[in-house]
Amino acid sequence: MNATLHLDDVTRVHGSGPTEVHALRGVSFRAHAGELVAVMGPSGSGKSTLLTLAGGLDTPTAGRVVVDGVDLAALGGAGRARMRRTSIGYVFQDFNLIPALTAAENVALPRELDGQRSRAARKAALAVLEEVGIPELADRFPDEMSGGQQQRVAIARAVVGERRLILADEPTGALDTDTGEEILRLLRARCDAGATGVLVTHEARHAAWADRVVFLRDGVVVDESGADPVDALLEPGMSR
Repeated sequence: MNATLHLDDVTRVHGSGPTEVHALRGVSFRAHAGELVAVMGPSGSGKSTLLTLAGGLDTPTAGRVVVDGVDLAALGGAGRARMRRTSIGYVFQDFNLIPALTAAENVALPRELDGQRSRAARKAALAVLEEVGIPELADRFPDEMSGGQQQRVAIARAVVGERRLILADEPTGALDTDTGEEILRLLRARCDAGATGVLVTHEARHAAWADRVVFLRDGVVVDESGADPVDALLEPGMSR
């Protein structure tokens, strides 16, 4: 079965010379339709870099990032932006909402940019705002919402339409426990319906929603599935 997302021996280096930082070192990774994969690791391990590459927000220094059989680097900036409007949903840590647009307008924007009529795009936006539990906020602007409410709008924008790949960077960080569970249940349901999900998290209880867990340390995959999430995050020689 072909993978929806395939990182093929991916390396990402930032800077050069004495300031050179290897964010990822030869990472290979696949995620398939219907699968939710959690990515865990200490701060600075390369988790967010992996996600930005998977979403076409950055390009690798070496190796390939392939989504639905397409090498993202070969698309160019405009092609990658088109993929994010149609096939890839991305939940940013800092929400990344447009301040001048209402919740419904933020959620509808990818559909409208892809050519959908505004009435149909708004209808889709309202449906997904209902899914994330905030239909009453449809006409509010981001600065009229709490951080948790903005996070739910950001998640709604990421899952609206027929997104084949949903990438979530700590999507429950601004949410209380119960709301966080609701969001994870939504991501799980989207994957069960055929989407592919990649969830960056530092919480073992959130990773428990995934089909498997990939552990990163210093830009390298050090373990996959079946490992105890707590043990895998300990430094060598440490015990709990």
